[in-house]
Amino acid sequence: MDAYDEGSKARHLPDGPDGSLPEGPASAGSTPDSTACADQESVGQESTDQESVPQHHDSRAPAAQAPGPQAPAADPPVPTPTGIASLPLRSQIVAALALAVVAVVACVHLGMVFLHVAPSNTVTKQHGRAIDDWIYPEFEQNWKLFAPNPLQQNIDIQVRAQVRGADGGITETGWYDLSALDGAAIDGNLLPSHTQQNELRRAWDFYTGTHDNDNHPVGLRGDLSQRYLRRIVVLRLDREGAGGRGAVIESVQVRSRTTDVPPPKWSEEQVSDTPVLRELPWWTVPEEDVTDARTEASAG
Repeated sequence: MDAYDEGSKARHLPDGPDGSLPEGPASAGSTPDSTACADQESVGQESTDQESVPQHHDSRAPAAQAPGPQAPAADPPVPTPTGIASLPLRSQIVAALALAVVAVVACVHLGMVFLHVAPSNTVTKQHGRAIDDWIYPEFEQNWKLFAPNPLQQNIDIQVRAQVRGADGGITETGWYDLSALDGAAIDGNLLPSHTQQNELRRAWDFYTGTHDNDNHPVGLRGDLSQRYLRRIVVLRLDREGAGGRGAVIESVQVRSRTTDVPPPKWSEEQVSDTPVLRELPWWTVPEEDVTDARTEASAG
């Protein structure tokens, strides 16, 4: 080796067969910087080639999976029909017609009651007869409780009769206080019947409302109210066994005994304590009234 070789710390590569440098990634004359630049260009080329190639994504990756058709949502459960809707068609029609009839009757009844208690007007003047036939006697209205001066009297209904005994003789009974008998049946009774509370009172109100003070009928319902009251008192007398066993009621007489209710102690109002009597004429009892009274008494 010469002095240059010995003094130089550079690394000498072996010569080629023809004295030239061997072929390789970099020639002997190339510098490290040029080699690095060549490597960067190679890497950049590879990156460009990779971008130009279509990317194949794994279908198993959830983030890159394309949205596919969704399954249809399940229909909500259909509710089971209840009430009239659960019935067959024919039954539904019958039920609808029944409800319609009830609604119509209720509306007619409310209208009749309204016209009955309303002041006199054109409708009541033209159709008063039809309104009264609908109201009396079952739906009669009594508004005395709401009047400026409520009813402040005790009215007792009493009756006596002429009866024919088994020997054929006619005798007259004493006065039967029918109101007192009803009161005794109501006292201490937790569930008194409608008959015991109202039948006799309403019959008397019906009679006095269709007759004047001389007991002459006023209007077309006078005869009806008289027959209604007569049937009630005959039935009561038959229950009480008026005239004894086997006696037949021939005629009856009804009267009312009215007494004023005493005012409270703090009131300065003065009322009479003398009873006021109103006697009706004797009424002959038809045979059918007696028969009906005995039939109803035996059925009860």
